[in-house]
Amino acid sequence: MSWHLFTVFFVSTFFISATPGPNMLLAFQYGLNYGVKRTLWTLAGLSLGLFILLLSTLLGLDVISRQSPWLLDIIKTVGALYLIYLGVASWRDAGDGSLMSDAQEMGAEVAADYPSTMQHTADMPKPRSLSSAAVREYPSNVTLFRTGVWVSLSNPKAILFFAAFFPKFINFSAPLWPQYILLTIGLFFSETIWQIIYTVGGKQLAGWLDIGNRLAWLNRACGVIFILIAAALLAEVASTFIA
Repeated sequence: MSWHLFTVFFVSTFFISATPGPNMLLAFQYGLNYGVKRTLWTLAGLSLGLFILLLSTLLGLDVISRQSPWLLDIIKTVGALYLIYLGVASWRDAGDGSLMSDAQEMGAEVAADYPSTMQHTADMPKPRSLSSAAVREYPSNVTLFRTGVWVSLSNPKAILFFAAFFPKFINFSAPLWPQYILLTIGLFFSETIWQIIYTVGGKQLAGWLDIGNRLAWLNRACGVIFILIAAALLAEVASTFIA
């Protein structure tokens, strides 16, 4: 993999990671609720869940590339169509909701799955305003970690996205695992940066994005990225048939 291709991959994933998906919303909401130090446990859980999904996808691509190379063209084509769908959906739904309301919805969903330990999560209270009795009801570090893993793994669309997104940046005629490692590092670096930003400065970021159409244009930019990558995938598949 050339450094130019890796740069394109990293810039693309960096912008895509910035959009407030489930992982980022959880980091944002927990950062407000429990503070940065305790939310690090949740970030570790999110990273583990993401790694499991990513590893599953890459192992599948590795097996397919060695045993059924023709299936890669089908995956690329279907993946390109999926990315086009994501791009159009991101553009059309760009103006729906706000970062704060989306985070509150995420908190309510998580609280419903952990009713005994997460009862304060949906209301998003600030720790300083809670009594000592309420503080004792905060979830343990293990629960925070487990919640991060659960939220990350509960998004099966991530596997579809990885399967659609990664083939454009992988040279299947070259050794695969060095490329896998490089792409994984790039993805995790992007995700970690934004998880920390959402955790540490979530409230300020939410206020900034909710002004005017900033969040909408961020989603639209990601939609354009999806469509451009899809077009490149389709062009790559078409070139194999022309050759």
